[in-house]
Amino acid sequence: MAKEIVTADLSAVRKLLQDVLGKSDYTEMERMGGLTNRTYKVGFADGRQYVVRIPGEGTEELIVRNDEKISTQLACQLGIDAPLLYFGDEGAKVTEFIPDAETMSAETMREKNHIDKAAAIFRKLHSSNVDTGIPFEVFDMAKGYEKIISDNNVSMYPDYDQVKAEVMKIKTEVDAICDIKKVPCHNDALCENWIMSGKERMYLIDWEYAGMNDGIWDLADLSIEASYEHCHDEMLLSEYLERKPLLSDWKHFLANKLYVDYLWTLWAKTRVPYDGQPMEDWATERYERLKKNMKEFSNI
Repeated sequence: MAKEIVTADLSAVRKLLQDVLGKSDYTEMERMGGLTNRTYKVGFADGRQYVVRIPGEGTEELIVRNDEKISTQLACQLGIDAPLLYFGDEGAKVTEFIPDAETMSAETMREKNHIDKAAAIFRKLHSSNVDTGIPFEVFDMAKGYEKIISDNNVSMYPDYDQVKAEVMKIKTEVDAICDIKKVPCHNDALCENWIMSGKERMYLIDWEYAGMNDGIWDLADLSIEASYEHCHDEMLLSEYLERKPLLSDWKHFLANKLYVDYLWTLWAKTRVPYDGQPMEDWATERYERLKKNMKEFSNI
């Protein structure tokens, strides 16, 4: 079901189009998906199509828009995101619309062809030898989210302290056995952030949380979002590493699955005052999967 267009956004969209393109007389407008921002596809009589993003309320507490701009520009330079036409200080954005675009789903991202393409994009990004200067320090961010949760009097899980302690114990073990390097990462590889253009070209969009991180985070995040089973994880890791995964690779990978759900559970909790019960439910789903995967890690 298509999302409803927010009437209050119409003037902002028209102004952006006029400022960036010199025209605002679009003939079609459609609201696209997204958890926190409002994004619209607009089309003109000449057939040209664009995407306009209006930043969501409260995102200024969570996202440094200039950092996002730097990462978006890198992705465009690498050819893994759509051409960027405008990026405003507050997060408003205009891009070209990806032709013949198909937004990926968990089901389509489990196809081997798409797994291989995603692995290739991650390899290209992670091996770009660029230091964006943007930190994505998972556990520092978690502390920041904890403060927002506390300041907003959002309830926390009774066993949170014990779960957090176990995650930190696993981190200590993995840090000791793996050579972890910080590389440019997307950090939010939702299935909806993957776009196919026709049958051959894949794009990775929306770089709000991009920054220097352990590259395996991106793979773990995709695995979680696409509900991968072991066979899919093995395809993804093997294609990315260009070899068969070792035991240490599997520990590294599963640990990052824990970190992903740990961080985004807290992020979702920060959004509860704005988005209500749906975000509370989303947080709980991630938290329960985090605890399930902790048990799996202990059995490796």
